[in-house]
Amino acid sequence: MYLLQCAWLVRVQAMNGSLPDSDQALRMYQGLEQWQGGAIAGTPESLRAEAATGVPSAVRSGHLRVRDGYDQDRSPLYYLVAAVPLLVPLSTKLPEVFVPFLAAAPQMFFGVMLGASLWYVARRLYGNAGGYIALGLYCFSPAMIVNAAGAQSLGEMGAVWGAFGMIFTAIAVAHTLYAPREVVLWNWRRILLLGLSIALAVSNQFSLVVLVLVILPLMLWVAPVRPRAVLVIWIVAIAVAAVLMLAAYCFEPMLFWQGLLHARWMDFEPIAFGMSISYRKVVQNIIGASPPLILALPVALITYFGWKRARYFGNTAPLAGVGMFVILAIGAFGFPGQGFNLVLLVFLFVFVAGVFADLLESRQRLVAAASLWGLLGASAMWNLWQLSRLK
Repeated sequence: MYLLQCAWLVRVQAMNGSLPDSDQALRMYQGLEQWQGGAIAGTPESLRAEAATGVPSAVRSGHLRVRDGYDQDRSPLYYLVAAVPLLVPLSTKLPEVFVPFLAAAPQMFFGVMLGASLWYVARRLYGNAGGYIALGLYCFSPAMIVNAAGAQSLGEMGAVWGAFGMIFTAIAVAHTLYAPREVVLWNWRRILLLGLSIALAVSNQFSLVVLVLVILPLMLWVAPVRPRAVLVIWIVAIAVAAVLMLAAYCFEPMLFWQGLLHARWMDFEPIAFGMSISYRKVVQNIIGASPPLILALPVALITYFGWKRARYFGNTAPLAGVGMFVILAIGAFGFPGQGFNLVLLVFLFVFVAGVFADLLESRQRLVAAASLWGLLGASAMWNLWQLSRLK
């Protein structure tokens, strides 16, 4: 259902002539040039026009911010992924009607994989009910559909999937440390997955590097019995991510180093915390991104703080993530705050799913079930109706 909604939105945009914006198209063709052995994307040789003017194009919808010829927000991996559809042998021979679908294919793929990961994590934490609640919230979230299929979106789904995977893979690998086995060899698959998550998140949005610092105390919290093992796994995962990012720079260490030096790692404005508009914007983003949260989130928060049974690690961890991303979204008022808002939304889905899964096992399970499925059903029908009205 999620993928069909994304495809429908792509079709509507194509019929209305809403093609990818100039910056997005530029990234696709720069990525294709690198795939074909040309200049490395996001570096001075590939961003000649931007480097010549010295003026970032942040005023345009693609938000390509350039300094000394380097993309300040993304590594070449973002460009390479965006250009993958152009590598399909038949891509140049397909009818024009399929071009928008090719352009959106990488972000739609990330969207589907993020939904699958969300379901898997929620199901492992809360059982089948929790998994399907989280999935129901995700699949009919306007923000998740628009960001995967929107012609004018910034293509943040890869960053969100990487950030989500980074947090919960770190938790998973820390849990395994209670078994008396060799640290790196036994966990090599999870360590590779953690390194891939770091590379995907940071390469798509440099500011998400803050999560690399967050996962270390998180892992120490989950597995305080083996701090040295946690540190080894953390260092090895970072090394794996660094190698993957270096590969995106075609193993050019100087370009890689210059790309890191020119990266804008964080746009954090402390003054934003004293402005009411910052808080209103975050609330408006949550409501617009997932209308069911207007009712579900207050109920989940009241239940969590008022019912001792709901306050356990499975619910506390995503709620702590929500608090962290709220702070980041407020402090990073513009871009890259949009990416933080999307990750915040996914953690809200996990938290709400966990609390409502607990309510479904309480004495008031019938009331909880009727309210929950009524809310999710109404949300799904409303979302489909809104999509059907697009022309």
